[in-house]
Amino acid sequence: MSALTCLLWLICVAVYDFRKRRVPNWLVLSGAILALAAIGFGAQPFGVSWTAALAGAASGFVFLLLFYATGLMGAGDVKFAGALGLWVGLSALAPIWIAASLLAGAHGALWFALQRWALSPRLALVLSGPPSEATGGIAPSRARFIPYAAYLALAAAAWMAWGRQS
Repeated sequence: MSALTCLLWLICVAVYDFRKRRVPNWLVLSGAILALAAIGFGAQPFGVSWTAALAGAASGFVFLLLFYATGLMGAGDVKFAGALGLWVGLSALAPIWIAASLLAGAHGALWFALQRWALSPRLALVLSGPPSEATGGIAPSRARFIPYAAYLALAAAAWMAWGRQS
């Protein structure tokens, strides 16, 4: 049952991040609490121990914190990576990060190509995300148009379906 809970949480994060280009604290916190409850009640669906979960949370948070510090990533992405680490543990984070980074890279390359060659302005608009309300609908100069948490969530869902079989 808790694998389904994790999957539903991942779907909520992906949809929210794709639509709003942010991951709210309540969504990150609910996933972290659910992961801790699953471990505490012995219902952890992926066989992750307390040690592996805490190591996954710490490494997910700290590693992506470097990207946040340089302005390349939003805080929600960083916090989500920490909460995701609680669910999947340290050993699963590397393949999930690699898959998510490849997806995010493809997103960025497609967005860049559509900016250069306006074959589909509507698709370019979808890839860049909604305009920021804080700037009056004008995209800021350093907009974070890649929904990295959404790609982490998709990669984690794929890992749940296929990656754990080994």
